[in-house]
Amino acid sequence: MSLESAVLARLAAWRDAPLWRVAYSGGLDSCVLLHLLARAAQHHELPPIRAVHVHHGLQAAAEGWPAHCRQLCDELGVALDVQYVQVAPGASLERAAREARYAAFAGLMVPGEVLLLAQHQDDQAETLLYRLLRGAGVSGLAAMAHSRRLGPGHAVRPLLDVPRKTLEAYAASQGLRWVEDPSNGDTGFARNFLRQDILPRLAAHWPAASAVLARAAAHQAEAQALLQELAEIDLQRSRRRLAVSWLNIPCLDLPALRQLSEARQRNVLRHWLGDQTRMPDSRHWQGWTDLRDAAPDGTPLWRLESGELRRHGDRLLWLGAGWHTPWSSHEQPWPTVRQPLELPGNGVVRLVGQVPDGRLSIGYRQGGEVLDVPGRGRRDLKRLLQEAGVPEFIRPRLPLLRRDGQVVAVANLPLDPAIGELHWQFSTLVRPVPPG
Repeated sequence: MSLESAVLARLAAWRDAPLWRVAYSGGLDSCVLLHLLARAAQHHELPPIRAVHVHHGLQAAAEGWPAHCRQLCDELGVALDVQYVQVAPGASLERAAREARYAAFAGLMVPGEVLLLAQHQDDQAETLLYRLLRGAGVSGLAAMAHSRRLGPGHAVRPLLDVPRKTLEAYAASQGLRWVEDPSNGDTGFARNFLRQDILPRLAAHWPAASAVLARAAAHQAEAQALLQELAEIDLQRSRRRLAVSWLNIPCLDLPALRQLSEARQRNVLRHWLGDQTRMPDSRHWQGWTDLRDAAPDGTPLWRLESGELRRHGDRLLWLGAGWHTPWSSHEQPWPTVRQPLELPGNGVVRLVGQVPDGRLSIGYRQGGEVLDVPGRGRRDLKRLLQEAGVPEFIRPRLPLLRRDGQVVAVANLPLDPAIGELHWQFSTLVRPVPPG
């Protein structure tokens, strides 16, 4: 099978896309992919093709790369988008550049579009070795996927089964010219060390080393797919809702999780939180064990990169970054009660129904508050919140309506029909309460 036929077969599922964007760095791999697709479009019915070059500005040699890319695109009759990005400083320049690049790609795409990436079989073998040496689990050892979601579209790698030598042969046969990134020769970078020093030595002993390693990555990808299926089964069995209807907080049943083996617990938590936060490797799960096994009256939490897990009774709750943004707990006058009141860092409140007389303000718990509840007499606010099932971590930021300094209403808890209901909406984490 020719290289063109192999690539088009890999892209068969994406032939109805509104646009194929080719990530075009100017290097050998992306030159071959762009050239091959542009030529294939002359005798196959393909989606429109457009190239995109991301300019990181990290080295002087790169200043001429956009012009090089434009020259080939002009020859092929392919439109080119050049995206200039700023790479955030940090410990890993490679990672920061990759994140900036993919953010630029995602920002261009519209629903249904496909971004075509030119990583090949040797890149896959390199990625597997790199992640293996970093102690990755099954998901990491699956290396690069043939396709994945990217923004409103998909990223697809049609060359992932193709060895680099095949791309080199195609480039030579077509007289293609490409740029060489000077940093690729710096073996101080881990990936360059593997590419320049390790993989060639492996190939000297095992000529099919790259193909075998890429096949091992495919096996890991299959195993990961099975783990995800198992995680989804466990997740459906343990997913719950809080008894507090107006709180939109992801929640699992802790007793159901405890019935699973520890490996399955980790598997379902990774699956549940995969889109919310970066999860730690297997050596750093003591926080989960401490939270899971804490005494019933404890208030344990497990802090993760983008939020934290907490317990509320027999429920496990995920609190994302929204709950940790700075907010002001100072009392705030509310002179125009018929209009919603913006609370600094804490959403919006509005009063529906009867407006009480007196000087009104929005404040927060200080401790010891007591309310007059019709038919129940004077009730301690702490007890009322406990009865309503409001989690402890919500209580400090739950808005209170004060009249002349006295609490007369609590957000989202209808207590006195003679006083309007105080509705609080905190982003998407607190559901809006319909009026009336």
